[in-house]
Amino acid sequence: MESRKRILITGAAGFLGSHLCDFFIAKDYDVIAMDNLITGSLKNIEHLFPLENFEFHHHDVSNFIHVSGDLDYILHFASPASPIDYLKIPIQTLKVGSLGIHNCLGLAKQKNARVMIASTSEVYGDPEVHPQVEEYWGHVNPVGPRGVYDEAKRFQEAMTMAYHTFHGLETRIVRIFNTYGPRMRLNDGRVLPAFIGQALRGEDITIFGDGSQTRSFCYVSDLVEGIYRLLLSDYTQPMNIGNPSEISIKDFAEEIIELTGTDQKVVYKDLPVDDPKQRQPDITKAKKILDWEPKVDRAEGLKITYEYFQSLSQEELLKTDHNNFEKYIKH
Repeated sequence: MESRKRILITGAAGFLGSHLCDFFIAKDYDVIAMDNLITGSLKNIEHLFPLENFEFHHHDVSNFIHVSGDLDYILHFASPASPIDYLKIPIQTLKVGSLGIHNCLGLAKQKNARVMIASTSEVYGDPEVHPQVEEYWGHVNPVGPRGVYDEAKRFQEAMTMAYHTFHGLETRIVRIFNTYGPRMRLNDGRVLPAFIGQALRGEDITIFGDGSQTRSFCYVSDLVEGIYRLLLSDYTQPMNIGNPSEISIKDFAEEIIELTGTDQKVVYKDLPVDDPKQRQPDITKAKKILDWEPKVDRAEGLKITYEYFQSLSQEELLKTDHNNFEKYIKH
């Protein structure tokens, strides 16, 4: 009988990490989950604890990583990933993108494992090319308030490619665009949970800027499938995974109001420093190389996500930093 593949997933208790754990468990992998719980929650993975092919390590990957036994794959998805988080904990964000990736790559080299890193559309900054193609190098302010996240991810890519070219390590780089679904946190400053949270609390919906800036939202199951296909592919350059269906923030706010059946007003506040005006992935490479494109349309995905948020307790609904967002971004 063939033994199970073993995979280490860092950031496993976060929104995306927990969905990856579910996915690989369903594929009959041995999953080693690692998280320091600085932004993740055990609630996201507690249903996996009874399984014999799942184990959890409470550990900060910015420190030396030890995993006994063989490893086939490492997914480095540990990092604060929302504006509220990485602006509140900028040093930890930089460390997980530098020390953390170095530790993961070193472990991969030791175990002869393939490693994938979670990069982001934020490497493109406030883009001057639209839609964003992988060959575009970006328009990033390294010393602005978002620089701690943007440059951590850009460094991750550089370090990963260095290990690939110098050591011959098997590496994959996924550039993730806006993703949504159950297990997102209402208080992380991202636009979708912020809008739904405000609707559920009966608050005015807050738009930063005039609402003309755009985003492209990918449902989490589509993203996870794209990540899996890229991991098993032979493609070693960065690849965009996201939904190219673009919408303005103003129009998106109207969609949320219609979805939730609320009648609150939309209020406008100053745009954050270096906030990208446009976000839309070019997924030509993913279509051609991975035979992948998103399947879940926004109306369907939003309905599932809204039902998840409706199931949260009143205490969880009231926990939000969104209205205090400005204190983190006005430098």
